[in-house]
Amino acid sequence: MRAVTFASTNQNKYREVQSILSAYGISVDFAQVNPVEIQSDSLEEIAREKAKSAFSQVGRAVIVEDDGLFIDMLKGFPGQYSSHAFKTLGNAGIMKLLEGSADRSASFRSLIAFYDGKSLSISEGRVDGRISDRIAEGGWGYDPIFVPDGTDLTFAELKEKKNEYSHRKKALDNFAQWYKHTVP
Repeated sequence: MRAVTFASTNQNKYREVQSILSAYGISVDFAQVNPVEIQSDSLEEIAREKAKSAFSQVGRAVIVEDDGLFIDMLKGFPGQYSSHAFKTLGNAGIMKLLEGSADRSASFRSLIAFYDGKSLSISEGRVDGRISDRIAEGGWGYDPIFVPDGTDLTFAELKEKKNEYSHRKKALDNFAQWYKHTVP
């Protein structure tokens, strides 16, 4: 079985990564490290630098994930600043910013960056949807407020079915295909 190390401080993401990649015969180790996360307007640049930082801390091939929630009415905010916005505003703050707005369309983007000290690859996944008019119970991060196209349920309400729609699943599917055909 092939193996890869997921570097993060987020156990929730690790569980999702592990579940998705196991279907491809890829086992996932967890390295609880806090890679340097640069401030940039580019998710790609953030993911690239995060992977290099994680590799220097772990000393072996790693994957990292960076994602963002892009809300059309807010001109893409919080986007690449989603983590910081969640810590400061939370879901209630995002809901407040959209109060009275008919346009609640949004998208989630996920980038999986692989780095082994020589080669760097980025795989992307995206899901379109909208921001709910209420905060659902359960889930983590923006899961209680994001409703992917094709359902009326938030990611939090979808529970195990979340991966049928997930931006992270799409990015990991793309990564797994690349990894199985490229990395010996």
